[in-house]
Amino acid sequence: MGLILKMIPCLAEKLKKAIPTVAAFVFQIFCLNLILSYCSSPELELEYKIDIHPRLEQDENGFFHLDINRETWQTIHRLSGQVTLDGEPAENVRVEWASSHFWTLNDTLGYYVQYGYTDQLEYIAVDTTYVTGFNDFIVPVINCCSYSNADGEINTMIAPVKSMIGDTMTIVVQFNDNEPKSTFEIVLD
Repeated sequence: MGLILKMIPCLAEKLKKAIPTVAAFVFQIFCLNLILSYCSSPELELEYKIDIHPRLEQDENGFFHLDINRETWQTIHRLSGQVTLDGEPAENVRVEWASSHFWTLNDTLGYYVQYGYTDQLEYIAVDTTYVTGFNDFIVPVINCCSYSNADGEINTMIAPVKSMIGDTMTIVVQFNDNEPKSTFEIVLD
């Protein structure tokens, strides 16, 4: 019986120390619920917007034009834009990019050559190894996603190939898997 009486004051002391922690935790949950209900209220309509700047000439029909380099397999070009939230630059916003065009690899991706020296210190190609096993591998011509910087700027790279000359490529820009926020066409000249 004496042991129980000695334990009760000890328990009372521990409860006195724990009550502020529990109260703070309950208060934080209450505040979080208030914030979430405020942010999801219909009166608060925050909307992200995307302005695209493809850095290409635009014709009178609204099509952008990219000159394909006929000396190389791929032509690399940067597409830019800006994400805003209520007119202000939005930082760290994920933007997804998609294109209507893809191309496929043949069986051989490429090769690398191993070089070495002979006993007479001549630099020669010793062996050529082919990188294979990529038959029908689908290659997109656009990078899938980017994040906005502190100025709200977004960028991605496109790399159409020579066999696409004369095609019109459609680019779609969106947030996550939502409806497209921007769609535009690039004529591959």
